[in-house]
Amino acid sequence: MCPSPFESFDPIEATVSDIHAAYEAGHVTAEAVTDAYLARIAEHDDELNAILAVNDNATDRARELDAAFERDGFVGALHGIPIVLKDNQDTHDMPTTVGSTALATSRPSRDAVVVSRLREAGAVILAKANLQEFAFGVDTVSSLGGATRNAYDLGRRPSGSSGGTAVAVAANLGVIGTGSDTCSSVRSPPAFNDVVGVRPTMGLVSRTGLAPLSDTQDTAGPITRTVEDAARTLDAIAGYDPKDPITALGDRRIPDGGYTAHLDADGLDGARIGVARQFFGLRDTDNASERAADQVTEIVENAITELQAAGATIVDPVDVVDQTFLESARVLMYEFARDFDAYLSTLGDAAPYDSLAEIVATGDVHPTVQTRLEGTSILDIDGDALNENTGYLRSLRRREEIKQLTLARMAGHDLDALLYPPSRVPPVAIPENQPFEEMNCELAAHTGLPSIVVPAGFTADGLPVGVELLGREFGEPRLFELAYAFERSTDHRRPPDGFDD
Repeated sequence: MCPSPFESFDPIEATVSDIHAAYEAGHVTAEAVTDAYLARIAEHDDELNAILAVNDNATDRARELDAAFERDGFVGALHGIPIVLKDNQDTHDMPTTVGSTALATSRPSRDAVVVSRLREAGAVILAKANLQEFAFGVDTVSSLGGATRNAYDLGRRPSGSSGGTAVAVAANLGVIGTGSDTCSSVRSPPAFNDVVGVRPTMGLVSRTGLAPLSDTQDTAGPITRTVEDAARTLDAIAGYDPKDPITALGDRRIPDGGYTAHLDADGLDGARIGVARQFFGLRDTDNASERAADQVTEIVENAITELQAAGATIVDPVDVVDQTFLESARVLMYEFARDFDAYLSTLGDAAPYDSLAEIVATGDVHPTVQTRLEGTSILDIDGDALNENTGYLRSLRRREEIKQLTLARMAGHDLDALLYPPSRVPPVAIPENQPFEEMNCELAAHTGLPSIVVPAGFTADGLPVGVELLGREFGEPRLFELAYAFERSTDHRRPPDGFDD
């Protein structure tokens, strides 16, 4: 008779390597591991509100993988690894809702490319996570799922829009997770929940089957508890997709041996890291207190000292780009309705509505999201005329200028990465809204350059703070070297109290 999952497997802080070693030793099965995480979701998610739906087929999939392992060994690099997906990534066997009651029954006929690649690597799709409805905002609230809570303080926001995934991974409700990032969404939620997030270079990861917010900025990315597991996840999802032409830019840019070959504990030796001081400190006293921003700055200053102690040369400060010019490159308001409507058209009969405007007109969108949408021109933009829209074209041109300026700054200082906090302030208390103005998401989002967020420590109130490293185009291998060395030399990751047993 098989032992219970908790007698044979401890899910707390388990990594892909830990679980694979247990499989090889015959200590546990994929079915038992999957059941352990399903049990944790049942036990803890009422407090966290991170999960929208569990996959009824997860245990069957795990059994199939156990049978395959008995015959031939591992089917792939993520064999038997339970994963939590952000619910804007299409799954053929579960609804894909973007957190909206209007799409609660929308079941695509095929997987997103990132999902199919995860399955091919042997992953078990465990659950779909809550998100900011339509991914439009940084609180993680939705009409379908309500408000997700920060794993380290249930009275605070987890950031967004991938807050459900970050909270689930932080609280060990799954081994690894996926998010998507238009501006902040795989960076500030990991920073607020003491986990790792990676925004890949635009063109490295397919967007096919990803419900869009802004086609020219959206990308999927890993959310994990360790840098190694982030590298493993990116290895699985990166690559050319003929249905997404932008991925031709990333063709042959994946390193030999994958990203896991760049996990170097000495990766900071000789590294040069520039401190982007323009992204430190409170921008507006209406958003938070100076003390709140000072707590973040203090933690990041300590991280800079730790990076230096591990062998890095710190260049401080590095002026990157004028903040007003950076903000002038925003395109989301132009692209959102056009791109979301195009996504709905790919669903065929699975889509209960034909347009974002129709969904908003139902009045069923979460009130805070509805208010934000109605306060913009998003629903008034003529998507068919964007090629003649001077404001849109100007913003696109400015993004290219910002990318060139950023790369020039890095070249001029001979930098491996730029460093700054993903958010200038810690998580705010619910029901306040996390202030977008205090997020530092736009440099990576507008340039398309890669970045990685790693845990950097905790405020006096016990709130996690992350540090972001932005690299050169397709410079993920170097970012993994830097982040892995920082993680190994500091060990700032710890599970949240109340969810660590």
